[in-house]
Amino acid sequence: MARQLRFTGTDSKVDGCLALHTDEETGEIIVQGTPVTDPEDLAQLKHFGPGEAAVAVPRELLVNWGPKEMERVPELVDRATFRRLFETFKHTAWRLETRRGYASDREDPDFQAFLATGSAPCDFSDPWFVNIKAQTEAGKRVGRVRIADRPMTTEQRFLLDYARHNAAVGEDIRYLWREDAADLPAEDFWIFDSRLVALLHFDDADNITGIELITEPAEVVRYCMVRDAAMHHAVPYDQFATTE
Repeated sequence: MARQLRFTGTDSKVDGCLALHTDEETGEIIVQGTPVTDPEDLAQLKHFGPGEAAVAVPRELLVNWGPKEMERVPELVDRATFRRLFETFKHTAWRLETRRGYASDREDPDFQAFLATGSAPCDFSDPWFVNIKAQTEAGKRVGRVRIADRPMTTEQRFLLDYARHNAAVGEDIRYLWREDAADLPAEDFWIFDSRLVALLHFDDADNITGIELITEPAEVVRYCMVRDAAMHHAVPYDQFATTE
């Protein structure tokens, strides 16, 4: 069975040939570099066994992108701590949404109204909207890219309709078809100020089961790279709505 590899990072400035990948199952680090083939060089390697290969990589590749801990211990936080991040971020808050639906949306009375009428109402006195409006009016940026299926699920149609309310308080809502997002990870997360990631864990019923904070620089940069790729390909929600 083929490994499930996740791109970790590269310091290459041109062709990206020198890189690290992580095996999602075992946690092993796959080093991608220039093969060492000279017999005299190989003869100097201790414990070099049959079937093994040697590669040469710049030291900074391992320093910048290698794991900093032998075993990563997730830092889990409660909902109250998570909510405070939206009040204390300094510059930017951005989310990638990849699921086909969310239990929290299905439990929302606005979702039931959407099912009944085809249009979702909104209470702009809700604390979320009050806070986001205050943050964006202060010059901070809040945005999301949502991955949508073709055809869209009912929950995705609800969120597409609801996007106008998010936009009304200053959120930048963008969309991307799932077939155009094959290179993006199937993860839901928020990035705050390009320095902290809140990774959202879900069960099979689309309920949030945990909120994990990630601050390790190499991991945060990886999520920022995902953000940049998603933003490059995504289109504004109102433009997307005319094509679905």
